[in-house]
Amino acid sequence: MPIAVVMQRRTPRHRWADEAWAAVGIVPDNGKLPPVQVLSESAERDDYLVSGLELELYPDENDGYYENFMAPEAKVFVLWRMQDGRAMPVRASVSYVEGTRMFDSGEHADGVAMPAEVQAWLRAYLQAHYQPKPKRGRQHG
Repeated sequence: MPIAVVMQRRTPRHRWADEAWAAVGIVPDNGKLPPVQVLSESAERDDYLVSGLELELYPDENDGYYENFMAPEAKVFVLWRMQDGRAMPVRASVSYVEGTRMFDSGEHADGVAMPAEVQAWLRAYLQAHYQPKPKRGRQHG
């Protein structure tokens, strides 16, 4: 599923940081978006939309997709890097396990609320391809 990521630069009120960056939103990409589109600019905050990413689903990540989908607030996990003075997303995933790997990697990553269109797409995939593993354990009694 093609997506675009809303990235944000804020000017924090902190003496050791000039700016703070974060992924703050996800929108489906209909293929007509420019690579980078400025949404708003001010001294305190810039918002811009970066297109060109795709969410891909792999059978070996099905447990991570299900775990994320069933969470109280499902997320799209976004890994980003600084490029030419701007935070640019480089990878996105709907797997809780992959998201954990992003956070553990030491790189910049954010969890962004999953939009309804992505949730519907993931639900359809899970209904067609996810089989819970049988529970293990001792039989008592």
